[in-house]
Amino acid sequence: MSRLPQVSGAELVRALQNLGFVVKRQQGSHSILRRTDPFAQTVVPNHRQIDRGTLRAILRQTGVAVEDLLKAL
Repeated sequence: MSRLPQVSGAELVRALQNLGFVVKRQQGSHSILRRTDPFAQTVVPNHRQIDRGTLRAILRQTGVAVEDLLKAL
């Protein structure tokens, strides 16, 4: 497993959009992204730097591998 990158919330939203996710709505400083096939939904905080544990949880919820995220960045 590759090392997790340091990314901001905006960078993570763009990367997930490149992987097929769509921003469904935004509530405060959190964006809710959804993919229909296969179904996955996650919440991304719009912070300057996302904590590694939060990033790992988002990747686990969405089923995205670290390598795929690095390619999408």
